[in-house]
Amino acid sequence: MSINSLVRGYWEDGACGTDADIVGTTANQSREWFERIEQHRYTVEPYIHSVAQFTLYHGKKVLEVGVGAGTDHLQWARAGAQCFGVDLTDEAIETTTAHLALHGFESNLQRVDAETLPFEDDTFDVVYSWGVIHHSDAPERIISEIHRVLKPGGRFIGMMYGRYSLATLRVWTKNALLKGKPWRSFSDVLYHHVESLGTKAYTVRELAKMFSKFRTVSARKIITYYDKKGLPSFISRILPDDMGWFVALRSTK
Repeated sequence: MSINSLVRGYWEDGACGTDADIVGTTANQSREWFERIEQHRYTVEPYIHSVAQFTLYHGKKVLEVGVGAGTDHLQWARAGAQCFGVDLTDEAIETTTAHLALHGFESNLQRVDAETLPFEDDTFDVVYSWGVIHHSDAPERIISEIHRVLKPGGRFIGMMYGRYSLATLRVWTKNALLKGKPWRSFSDVLYHHVESLGTKAYTVRELAKMFSKFRTVSARKIITYYDKKGLPSFISRILPDDMGWFVALRSTK
């Protein structure tokens, strides 16, 4: 079975951010269920708004790669963008459709593998993808497809995982060091023990190379809740972004 098939199977069990410890006992796809998902997402990842800058793209044609529970997709719709979205799973498409409908919005949503996007060249003003591309068997193909479907001057906005981070160190300590296998690399541990099988993470330099077809590339690390988790607050407050798990990306075609 291919990696992407395994990835799809993993996320079909529940769109990202819909875990039971987030939604509690609220009814599936109810208003309160979605509100809990949104509140949690922007509490633990508040920088999404400053990176995406949703409100700047009113009237623009926006494609989201990996819509998940539709939380960010709703922000694009609220901002007045022309919304399109793709995801590897039926679960995400159905959840996002319901999420937007609850607020009176619609989007052109399709279940597809983003390694082959079903759109013409030079179609979108913005392509957005937060924490998705690194789950693919071939992230480079998705990035190439994103470049292809963006209009000249169009922008990619998103996030991918950073390999050298406190979050990575925590995963490595649990699954390599404490199991007597300190020779396992960070990449190997992330591939096998973070979310779906095949998860990848990169250095800023590697990401800059992956996006080298773009005219401009900005890659900025962000220290996250996942890096700080369990640490005393006086330490958390002084941790530099260079130790962060997320790499925010903005690239212009």
